[in-house]
Amino acid sequence: MVEQVGCHYCARWNAEIGPIYGRTSEGAFAPLRRVMLGSTEMDELYLDRRVNFTPTFILINDADAEMSRLEGYPGEDFFWGLLERMLQDKTDYVVPPRTGG
Repeated sequence: MVEQVGCHYCARWNAEIGPIYGRTSEGAFAPLRRVMLGSTEMDELYLDRRVNFTPTFILINDADAEMSRLEGYPGEDFFWGLLERMLQDKTDYVVPPRTGG
């Protein structure tokens, strides 16, 4: 997750998704790594193109190279579906069966 100080949508993601992300199957498969926009840590990533918006969620492989990205935060209702699609399209992620409740 590329973020920056003062980013309203980053703050929204942190409030709505941040507390639960690590406890989800998506979070277990693709652990969150936070990087500040413009930091030297950005220079260590092999990105397809420059990051212009925050938050930007970039799927990175073991060689720190970009596989896919989701720019912006579309809200909780859309985030999970877009993330799931990105993981299915670019990795061997398998959607776990949904349990009724």
